[in-house]
Amino acid sequence: MIKTIQKYSTTNTLVIFGILLGALFGIYFPELALEQKVIGTAFVYFLKMLVVPLVFSSIFVAILGLGSIEHLKRMGAKTIGLYILTTALAVLTAIAAMNIFSIGEHVSKVGLEFAKASTIAPFSFESMILSFIPTNIFHALSSGSMMQIIVFAILFGIASLYLSKTQQAPLVNLFTAVSEAMLKMAEWVILMTPLGVFSLISYVIAEQGIEVVFGLYKYILVVIGVILFHALITLPAVLRLFTKVNPYKYLLAVREAPIMAFSTASSAATLPVSMRVVEEIGGVDKKNASFVLPLGATVSMDGTAAYLSVAVLYIANLAGVTLSFGDQVLLGVTVVALSVGVAALPSASLVMMVVILNQIGLPVEYMALIVAVDRILDMCRTSLNVTSDLIVTKIIDEFEKKRA
Repeated sequence: MIKTIQKYSTTNTLVIFGILLGALFGIYFPELALEQKVIGTAFVYFLKMLVVPLVFSSIFVAILGLGSIEHLKRMGAKTIGLYILTTALAVLTAIAAMNIFSIGEHVSKVGLEFAKASTIAPFSFESMILSFIPTNIFHALSSGSMMQIIVFAILFGIASLYLSKTQQAPLVNLFTAVSEAMLKMAEWVILMTPLGVFSLISYVIAEQGIEVVFGLYKYILVVIGVILFHALITLPAVLRLFTKVNPYKYLLAVREAPIMAFSTASSAATLPVSMRVVEEIGGVDKKNASFVLPLGATVSMDGTAAYLSVAVLYIANLAGVTLSFGDQVLLGVTVVALSVGVAALPSASLVMMVVILNQIGLPVEYMALIVAVDRILDMCRTSLNVTSDLIVTKIIDEFEKKRA
């Protein structure tokens, strides 16, 4: 255990240096920073390469490890309930912050256009629900459709619970081996983290430019403030409420995962690291982590929900539209509901923002004013998404250990 902690502490230190040096490199050598993007992209690709087999095998083995449908129902209901709770608290924090600070002065005309706005199909809950069901599991596996893969893995695991022990054994052995092999590969990829982070940060700074950040500093400060409040106050309070675990000691121990999420801006790419860290350092049982974390990587979107709430209210202020208390409640409910449909990929929340703006009747074109800093904020909110996953996983693990 001591060697494991030392290994991650060394990696964390190098990652922090990678972030700082990457930012400086992007500012002073932007041309070189743009040209070396392939290093960071390769790093993210290596991580994503592990996600599909890891998610499928982990969920399947976790469900069979539960041993019964009743146990699955109980654990699944607690997991989903906690994810909805943390997301709702994130949205509440964001709406409260925007009402307190009320940033965003009315702008009568927008000179930019958001090209994607006119190409997005109308949203409906019916289409969202149907999109969760894989009509061809092999296509879902090859395209990385995470929600479809999770749905199939859960159904496959439930069906396997009805098989005899003799029939279950080879399946458990196969997918346990697959899961272990993916985690071993994740260890190798983690060694690339400092270099990958350096490449990704320097590219983002070089591409976006530091001037954009200064132009929207109030908006950026509110978003980051909400994210930090939820990560350092709300989530630790939730963990302490349901368990006797010291939340800050736990978060400090598993900080490798949020740091990785910040650099990759992808919950899915961070999943292999999250699973390895919570098991080796966080003291979470592998069976519980294998069920809760893959589910969280798709349905837990605290950071995204908080960001969308701030962004929509900011755009409303820019457009000179006053949203009533009822409108804001409706916005909160909509964001919580739609956050389940946000893919665990960089900047997917922009699509969801268009959906929400269209529903509320706000001009989509105003997104052009904030989209320039979306990538930077995407890194922050993804880090919060993963932090929420780590908190919920620990709570579920404590519940299960008490029951045992």
